[in-house]
Amino acid sequence: MIDRYGPINPKCPHFLHGGDYNPDQWPQDVWKEDMRLMGLASCNAMSVGIFAWAAMEPAEGRFEFGWLDRVMDSLAGSGAYAVLATPSGSKPAWMSQKYPEVCRVNRDGRREPHGRRHNHCRTSGVYREKAQLINRKLAERYKDHPALLVWHISNEYNGGQCFCELCLAAWRDWLRAKYADLDQLNHAWWTAFWGHTFTDWDQILPVDSSICGMMLDWWRFISDQTIDFYRDEIVPLRELTPNVPITTNFMGINPTLDYWKFAGEVDVVSWDSYPAWHGPGGDAALACGTAFVHDIYRAMKAGKPFMLMESVPSATNWMDVAKLKRPGMHLLSSLQAVAHGSDTVQYFQWRKGRGGSEKFHGAVVDHHGSEDSRVFADVAEVGAALKKLDAVIGTTVRPETAVIYDWHNRWGIDLMAGLGEDLRQYAETCIRHYRPLWSRGVPVDVIEELCDFSRYKLLIAPMLYMLRAGVAERLEKFVAEGGTLVMTYWSGIVDENDLAFENGWPGAGLREVLGIRDEETDATWPHERNSVVMAEGNSLGMTGSYEARDLYALIHAEGAEVLATYGRDFYAGRPALTVKGYGEGKAYYIASRNDESFLHDFYGRLTADLGIGRVLEADLPEGVTAQMRTDGRRRFIFLMNFSDARQMVDLGAQEFTDILAGADTKGQTTLEPYGIKVLERNNL
Repeated sequence: MIDRYGPINPKCPHFLHGGDYNPDQWPQDVWKEDMRLMGLASCNAMSVGIFAWAAMEPAEGRFEFGWLDRVMDSLAGSGAYAVLATPSGSKPAWMSQKYPEVCRVNRDGRREPHGRRHNHCRTSGVYREKAQLINRKLAERYKDHPALLVWHISNEYNGGQCFCELCLAAWRDWLRAKYADLDQLNHAWWTAFWGHTFTDWDQILPVDSSICGMMLDWWRFISDQTIDFYRDEIVPLRELTPNVPITTNFMGINPTLDYWKFAGEVDVVSWDSYPAWHGPGGDAALACGTAFVHDIYRAMKAGKPFMLMESVPSATNWMDVAKLKRPGMHLLSSLQAVAHGSDTVQYFQWRKGRGGSEKFHGAVVDHHGSEDSRVFADVAEVGAALKKLDAVIGTTVRPETAVIYDWHNRWGIDLMAGLGEDLRQYAETCIRHYRPLWSRGVPVDVIEELCDFSRYKLLIAPMLYMLRAGVAERLEKFVAEGGTLVMTYWSGIVDENDLAFENGWPGAGLREVLGIRDEETDATWPHERNSVVMAEGNSLGMTGSYEARDLYALIHAEGAEVLATYGRDFYAGRPALTVKGYGEGKAYYIASRNDESFLHDFYGRLTADLGIGRVLEADLPEGVTAQMRTDGRRRFIFLMNFSDARQMVDLGAQEFTDILAGADTKGQTTLEPYGIKVLERNNL
């Protein structure tokens, strides 16, 4: 069976390679040179018009698109395309001056001055009207232009808060739609605590962090209001260019917006990736965390390829240390995105500006303005590599394993007062459970609570503190029908309103599935350690002991097999790892935050027992991973070395084509420091 998606836009059946292009910041004699350099770097798609509202509409109602006409024509004449942006990420100064309501109000009630970016009120009728108007002008003008490939809506929407009367009125309308009356709201938010009971809707101001349920709903409202603003923006684009795909660039696992909900509104998911390579934590750990986010964005559209909208070709100026990429890292990090499902490699930025806060941010073309640079050569190398990978376009992967990372769950954990702020580490914990799979070359989807679980053999739900409506029932069904579920400490604690479950944890029926009761959790200082001792003859076949730290759930086995116990402290001998058969499946509970060796051994046994396939059967050296894209017939294996040492990998007797090198290979293959090979298995 062929399992392949079409290209992002059929007009360009190739990988998109390019960057944020800001010709409005430069004189026209530079533009011709830009087109020449784009050709040398094999760049075929430029994001144009981001933050260019003042250039498009320098005064209210006076539209100037002549400069953009010339840019669009030049791109088309060079065989390139535009990822054409709507400019709403930064409003023009004349608008702030004439219509103060478009500027946000801070939590203290003060109207913010014009400046920076994304400082507009998304509820403002004026701003929505103006954004729709400029977008309609763009769509009318360029709907039939050969360069138009993708609509890039605004730029990096964030959860910026506005407390103006328009937003507060919309917030209260949102609450009325969710809660039938104030009695329901007061119960859901448990407002009797500290006497916070509301008796009038107008009393509700989302500024009190002691009302966790209210602040949780505030972040939900911000997400919904942002999505509603986006829907307003795209009305003229859908009307006039129905066949041009629409996207907006997300920002990793930024906690301020529910990207899973937002993903349902775009035609193709895109995101901006800025890992701090070569830092003290090591490149392998950072590569794993980056892969985790790539896998989220591929999973958001059920395996449909995504767009790497922004990355950096050299140094990122706003990081604590603006370290340069070491030789090989640019190609490796770019193709890592491709390995996990991206059909583009794009950058911020094409040409370094001369002023402003990002004038020292990495770019394809440096201030000296020529192709004579190491970075330009690195970008050209990526462009040449992408040209060899056309057969990968539209391919995907169908993992048998998923890790749950849920935005609402993160909000709940971030808002709660408990465990200790530095010990929560929800995202870090999810990535730690992902890493043993990544390091073995086991494909993984990273999904939210509301996704379909049925397609997976193994479902991992670290720190699933908040169970939204119906989630527990779906987890139970997953296990009963033969799935294997792994849950951890601090799971099943509260419902979707952040109300703690009664009658014991984990709540909502998961006690029966897991066969345990979680009585309390011990949080310890960073220097303190405990041990987890494997039981003799346990069903996993694991032996010895492992180090644990930070968090320890004190649980009772209620029908579960005890696989390991704590080694020290007053809870020595109590269960630390359990499993229970439930229906046709199994449910594991990891009661403590254990070291990497435990997770490596545990998931190694689990994936082997479940027959979960790896991209390559050979054991991979530390820092090396293998990822795959396939259409069900052809298999493309990306073998990546995120270490600064040469590594050897055994490919076995099977023969592969090394696509980038243009040669066949088998047996032992060498990966240079920060090296990558893209292999296709022959004779399948």
